[in-house]
Amino acid sequence: MANVRIQDAASYRLDEIYRYTRERWGTEQADRYITGMFQAFARIENHEVVSQPVPAEFGVEGFFFRYERHVVYWRRLSNGNIGIVTVLHERMHQIDRFREDFGI
Repeated sequence: MANVRIQDAASYRLDEIYRYTRERWGTEQADRYITGMFQAFARIENHEVVSQPVPAEFGVEGFFFRYERHVVYWRRLSNGNIGIVTVLHERMHQIDRFREDFGI
């Protein structure tokens, strides 16, 4: 079974999401939202979340799925693990933020 690895950009974005949610709706909601997101990450391996390929115009190989108001981008790492690359809010300009987080 593959392990899930949170890459640097995703870690930063998850921290942002947690802080924003905590400030806006409280610690309990922030904990619940982030916990749910990590539960979704764990379901990638068994195809229990519906992932789609990243569009070609993004210029990288990988997949994405929606988790409530966010889009989770991930890819299979060379060792077979799942790398969570970034997590972006649905209202963010996806291509610009995606390229920023991928370093392209």
